[in-house]
Amino acid sequence: MSLRRRGTAAVALAMAAVLSLGACGSGSSGSGKDGSGATKDKQSVAKGGKDFADAAKKTAAMGTDAKPGQWPRTVTHAMGRTVIKAQPKRVVVLDVGELDNVVSLGIQPVGLAPTEGSPKLPSYLKGAGNPKNVGTINNLNLEAIAALKPDLILGSQLRAADSYDELSQIAPTVFSIRPGFTWKENYLLNAAALDRTAQAKAKLADYDAKAKALGEKLGAKKPTVSMVRYMPNGVVRLYANASFIGTILKDVGIPRPKNQDINDLAAEVSAENIDQADADYIFTGVYGDPKATDKSKAQGNPLWKNLKAVKDGHAFDVPDETWYLGLGVTAADSVLNDLQKYLTA
Repeated sequence: MSLRRRGTAAVALAMAAVLSLGACGSGSSGSGKDGSGATKDKQSVAKGGKDFADAAKKTAAMGTDAKPGQWPRTVTHAMGRTVIKAQPKRVVVLDVGELDNVVSLGIQPVGLAPTEGSPKLPSYLKGAGNPKNVGTINNLNLEAIAALKPDLILGSQLRAADSYDELSQIAPTVFSIRPGFTWKENYLLNAAALDRTAQAKAKLADYDAKAKALGEKLGAKKPTVSMVRYMPNGVVRLYANASFIGTILKDVGIPRPKNQDINDLAAEVSAENIDQADADYIFTGVYGDPKATDKSKAQGNPLWKNLKAVKDGHAFDVPDETWYLGLGVTAADSVLNDLQKYLTA
């Protein structure tokens, strides 16, 4: 029987049977509700949701008061408080951000839920091992997760709020609020659950120094950069400040076109008005199969060919798995390398 998302009574019985065979108890508390009793659902922290803008600030306040090496430890996170009894050894990650986080801290997860648009293990993550597939970020396989007998599950409210209760019965579960522009705060939250905070802070310090050095190398008159991502169903996104790539560009001090210099994930346009992507440099990514997007249509538009970046030879395709899907310090470091290559050539 495949257990997907919310279950019926039969699914609940099957889960109970799996758990009784050895999946460890949670130690998690909280049932997806905050102190006021409001449900912590996905929509509130999605693009345009009421809790979107404050996600980074709220995540920064989460974590643990435990000292290095102290177990058990209690971790406060997006869905409540979770007690972790001992150093986790079998970790399941429910998105590529958590995957990047744990691998950068020297941990090979036993399970991974990849994205639908990129189901393979990211090529830029060396040392990830061979984690078992546990569904996708939007369609978790709870039975597969339980079968791995994890002692920690890392994910986010945005991706899996509706599965939190079931997951927390399988193992201690720690959720950030959302992936994306909160990637630094998420990293520290994951590190707190793993007792690797010092390592995470050192990695972030190295990233910050590298971003600052690139900004200084580019000088006072930095070129404007436009971020274009082709999505399925004809959607073209111009990524803005409240995105993973947006935080990196801000850290380097790279200016953005006015329509992307906004406190939002992205502005959405169509292939017909691709001229709104104009800038000194354009970096494009594609989510999933390029044929399922309007990339060819947009770049076949005469408006595209008249863009400043295109005419100057400054429009480049970049790896979607790092620039948009990476969501962690390893991907961020790779993006900095790419920016240096393109902007200082």
